[in-house]
Amino acid sequence: MNYAIIEASGKQLWIEEGKFYDLNYIPGEPGDLIKLNKILFVNNKNNIQVGHPCLTSITIKAKILRHMKGKKVTVFKIKPKKNNKLKQGHRQKLTRLLIEKISI
Repeated sequence: MNYAIIEASGKQLWIEEGKFYDLNYIPGEPGDLIKLNKILFVNNKNNIQVGHPCLTSITIKAKILRHMKGKKVTVFKIKPKKNNKLKQGHRQKLTRLLIEKISI
């Protein structure tokens, strides 16, 4: 099983070829190809490589499938005894990526 652990948008993700993942918004049009460079760990048929902190010889090619919005988050703040209430909502912009190839 081939997989890699990357750092993208402030998170560490376990990724595999042929699967799609939702990350924070990445500028680009749907159909564009991008390269992910911050690879922390790669397992290629039980040949394990660990970066200190990143592997520079390995790149991951991904395709932008679409842009979308995430789940709605409601923020509700109350200050006791002051009759002060504040309700805000937020939806994070996301980008769906299809991992095409892990180049070793």
